Amino acid sequence: MLTSACTASAAAPGAPSEALYSIQNVGSDTMVNLALAWAETYQNEYTDTRIAVTGGGSGTGIASLINGTVDIANASRKIKKEEIDRAQENNVTPVEHVVARDAIAVIVHPSNPVNHLSLYQISDIYTGRINNWQQVGGENRPIVLLSRETNSGTHVFFLEEVIRLGEKSKLLFSTETLLLPSSEGITAEIRQNPTAIGYDGLGYVTDDVKMLAVARDEKGPFVLPGIDSVNDKTYPIARDLYMYTVGEPTGHILAYLEWIKSSAGQKIVADLGFVPLNP
Repeated sequence: MLTSACTASAAAPGAPSEALYSIQNVGSDTMVNLALAWAETYQNEYTDTRIAVTGGGSGTGIASLINGTVDIANASRKIKKEEIDRAQENNVTPVEHVVARDAIAVIVHPSNPVNHLSLYQISDIYTGRINNWQQVGGENRPIVLLSRETNSGTHVFFLEEVIRLGEKSKLLFSTETLLLPSSEGITAEIRQNPTAIGYDGLGYVTDDVKMLAVARDEKGPFVLPGIDSVNDKTYPIARDLYMYTVGEPTGHILAYLEWIKSSAGQKIVADLGFVPLNP
């Protein structure tokens, strides 16, 4: 069974009803389509392994790892210190594996005349200090703020690296921000709302929304997200994507992670619009 839902499981067509090995993989909604594609392709080649993939958010995946109910947790952010502390209290040692890279694209409706923003402007927009498009060179219209929900690793990364500009700060999303449960939900809302602004992982951006060029400050350069701009570090809102295991992986879990990092696994990363580790 294979569906594109965030609560999907992936099993290869024709795979044996009782596989020798099973892998439970839970976490990041940003990564769920990528994880499903990895699982399906791997099972087609290695029919002795069954991989169940479920979304729910990075926080859900890491909590499941801490509780000992999954083999691999997907996360679009680094594990937090308090999560590591809880894991150690539970005799769990999370081990981090970088499996792909991603850019977070800032997106608007195609009719919006604004083409670029600095990180400072985006921070001001999402904290409510800028609330009209006219303040950043657009039309005299109020800005509608869209974000992922708080359990999302993308939400946490955007809060820490964009709204707080990577500094220790107590800045928060404006209370006017609409929290949406999925990346697809943000894109769908942008398509029908000319005054909205949102953010999504690069792999979820469709041709019918407009990506903004982003600069670290008002001096520029303003850069669009893409494979090249992530790898040369000119696009300022980029991140690694992670899988976490309980301790150093061995056996079939190690084999799966090694395959993900191989050229076969990284080709799927590029095919789905994310950034491979070794382009």
